[in-house]
Amino acid sequence: MTQKNTALTTMAVATCAAAVLLTGCATMTPQQKGAGTGAVIGAVAGQVLGRDSKSTAIGAGLGALGGYIWSKNMEDKKRAMEQATAGTGTVVTQTTDNQLKLSIPNDISFETGRYDIRPNLRPILDQFAQGLAQQPSTEVRIVGHTDNVGSDALNNSLSVNRAQSARDHLVARGVNANRIRIEGRGEREPVADNATESGRARNRRIEIFLAERSSS
Repeated sequence: MTQKNTALTTMAVATCAAAVLLTGCATMTPQQKGAGTGAVIGAVAGQVLGRDSKSTAIGAGLGALGGYIWSKNMEDKKRAMEQATAGTGTVVTQTTDNQLKLSIPNDISFETGRYDIRPNLRPILDQFAQGLAQQPSTEVRIVGHTDNVGSDALNNSLSVNRAQSARDHLVARGVNANRIRIEGRGEREPVADNATESGRARNRRIEIFLAERSSS
């Protein structure tokens, strides 16, 4: 049997196993079933793409993160945010799992070492908050990041506080706090080289994600 046929057979068997497993769990919600199926199929997809444990883990992660849709509301929000952030250095993208992502640089969001919101960030957050009250199926996640200057404890706390400040602003604009999850990554996820000042400046940032769950 060829490697391609083996991979297809493995995927078919695992998909059937997932169906049997999830069908037998009568107490699971549709969202739980969908995430479980996605995780199993994603893991198999990882094995098809690469026959190693790392690929399998990546596939499982992609499957578990599934369940987001890219609706007209999401597309409209993306266009609105692109217009609201034009010329600010903010990057607005659609992620591979259908989340809207705003990468907001430090020079318009927070002073170095601080977590109080700069005036330039407020209209961006205001625009982001618009319409969310009428979209109950959407989820918001805010992630804070720092450069490598200072201790881990200081940077971890600073990154969380920055995400918290952004959340507080959205809540003040009518977004339900229960829909917003915050995370602080400290210096652990740089997007540029911390050996240079320009690189450290790029790493001092927050990222805001908006995702919509399927109602089915």
